[in-house]
Amino acid sequence: MATNLNPVLTRSTHSAPLVFAAGAALGVLGGMVGLGGAEFRLPLLISMFGFAALSAVILNKAMSLVTVLAALPARLAAASASNVAEHWPVAVNLLAGSLLGAWAGASWAVRMRSSTLYKVLVALMALMAAALLVTHTTPLGTLSLPLWAQVPCGVVAGFGIGVVAAIMGVAGDELLIPTIVLLFSQDIKTAGSLSLLVSLPTMLVAFARYSRDGSFAVLGANLRFTVITAAGSIAGALLGGLLLGLVPDLVLIPALAVILLVSAVKLVRHD
Repeated sequence: MATNLNPVLTRSTHSAPLVFAAGAALGVLGGMVGLGGAEFRLPLLISMFGFAALSAVILNKAMSLVTVLAALPARLAAASASNVAEHWPVAVNLLAGSLLGAWAGASWAVRMRSSTLYKVLVALMALMAAALLVTHTTPLGTLSLPLWAQVPCGVVAGFGIGVVAAIMGVAGDELLIPTIVLLFSQDIKTAGSLSLLVSLPTMLVAFARYSRDGSFAVLGANLRFTVITAAGSIAGALLGGLLLGLVPDLVLIPALAVILLVSAVKLVRHD
């Protein structure tokens, strides 16, 4: 019988400066590699702030959504509208799977035993560490699939990414970008722009599904905490963007992957 359906409601009592600083630190880490930091925020919500797995996922999803919306104007300004519009079928192809995956992932998360959800999060954090290494340290080739194979592969990949993004409470760009490069033969910059068209609707669907569950009450109980952490994440991401390139990728990326793996090991103790 699932234990996540009615979790004990946790309210953070940590001071605002600490909460903001934690969010900012994670934002800097993410900003230095062009991410929002949600991958690193999730284990912190569990280990440092004491939230149960499902509560942490819901809070992480809310913060990720706020962070992506805040970064949206800058990302759209940096993207070529005509270039993105030219490749809209790629986004539609992935959305055909990711929207269903987001709903399914959120549905599974709220029905899992807490111990099972911890194990799933550990596995997904290891996956994110691997994706981080592959995307940023190795040249990505293309599969050059024919259209008849490309479309169903895009739907399946989108579904998997939607599931992962929903269960972890992240945007999923770290998986979307290499998928777009590999399956649809797009360059990294175009893939980054297209990932926005996929990740935002996918996040909204997962958020809508979580809002139907009693566990969603954790967001209302920790609204101040959520806003302060999100504000810290946004500020940190801006600073991290300014520091982009200061630390070589061959040093930074393995270090971030190790942080994710160490965090995953620590989560094992919550089983």
